[in-house]
Amino acid sequence: MITITLEHPVQEELALLHARHTAAMHADTPPESIHMLPAGALAAPGIRFYVLREEGAALGMGALKAIDPTHAEIKSMHVLEEMRGRGLARMMLGHLVTEARAAGFARLSLETGAQPSFAPARALYLAEGFEICGPFEGYTEDPNSVYMTRRFG
Repeated sequence: MITITLEHPVQEELALLHARHTAAMHADTPPESIHMLPAGALAAPGIRFYVLREEGAALGMGALKAIDPTHAEIKSMHVLEEMRGRGLARMMLGHLVTEARAAGFARLSLETGAQPSFAPARALYLAEGFEICGPFEGYTEDPNSVYMTRRFG
């Protein structure tokens, strides 16, 4: 059984998820273009952190960061590489969209990589109704970043 629950991001059993996410972000992205938040920063006020588990094992994570009362950002969405291809990222994204809407956000945005390794993520976001947009909330034009947003009607 797969569950997605609101949890604290700093837990020993989540160390592998955070380490793999960090490694993936640093694999082919220049340091100045990495915008991920470390586990401790995901515990800040205004951030809701979710863990996707199967039979208790943490397989994925994702967070919503409030930008303002109407706009939120997806942060640190990651599924363990060996668990990909099962629709888990789509499940997490669907959960984040549902939670953002339920919280009253009218817009949900994200920053992802422009490199080929991020193509599956970009395709998922596009398939789920996100559109490419310009930089938002503190981001700047960056050839290594793709900015996407989805508005709720």
